[in-house]
Amino acid sequence: MKKILLLIVVLIITFSGCKQKAKDYYYKGVAKYELKDYKGAIVDYNKAIEIDPNFAEAYNNRGNTKYNIQDYSGALTDCNRAIELNPNLGQAYNNRGLAKTKLQDYSGAIDDCNKAIEIDPNCSEAYNNRGLSKGLLQDYSGALTDCNKAIEIDPKLAEPYYNRGTIKVYLKDYTGAMSDFNKAIEIDPNYVEAYNNIGTTKLNFKDYTGAIEAFNKSIKINSKYVIAYFNRGIAKYELGQKESGCLDFSKAGELGLNKAYKYIKLYCK
Repeated sequence: MKKILLLIVVLIITFSGCKQKAKDYYYKGVAKYELKDYKGAIVDYNKAIEIDPNFAEAYNNRGNTKYNIQDYSGALTDCNRAIELNPNLGQAYNNRGLAKTKLQDYSGAIDDCNKAIEIDPNCSEAYNNRGLSKGLLQDYSGALTDCNKAIEIDPKLAEPYYNRGTIKVYLKDYTGAMSDFNKAIEIDPNYVEAYNNIGTTKLNFKDYTGAIEAFNKSIKINSKYVIAYFNRGIAKYELGQKESGCLDFSKAGELGLNKAYKYIKLYCK
């Protein structure tokens, strides 16, 4: 009997030790994710899952990390597994919704965000992400409502301002859009997409000089942000800076934007 009890104690201690080791790798992954070392984070999450195959949070975080390296199918698979292991893990539904949005399953994304909100009614990210999908389905009223709710819950979250600004552009509320893009940048000064959208909004006002300034900021933050080169090329061309504009079209083409070559053929002869 004593041997049996001893064996049980050893098994419990060993199991507990493995759990702790899995958590250690998990937290290493979290730290690397915060440093934007996504590949390193995935390595640590892999190790955590190898040690504890039922670690739902590790699958969820690995899925979120895969999303950030544009492996949307991989993100979906990991979030599915996280939900299978823990059906009450709200963040996994939210992250799966994001992956579905990128895979153009907008209705499925909304369903997942609904579930995330059901689990946590104060999940600002889920309202924001649901608003994004509604906007892509051209439900602009619903999108604005969700972005407003996300901002109400967490006024320091930049994305809902950006998404709300984008919806306002579709509704031709350019002044409101500019206000939201500027607020997103106030919260996150490196919000490259927000600078680009300020530039495109200024194009609508025919403020080509102001547009170029905004595109310059986008490119300064991300020298490979292809759409900013293309848009800057348009602004320069409109100002009569044909040679410089065509160089921007050429750079956009080099970075993979095929429609830039159509503009080169039309305007850069």
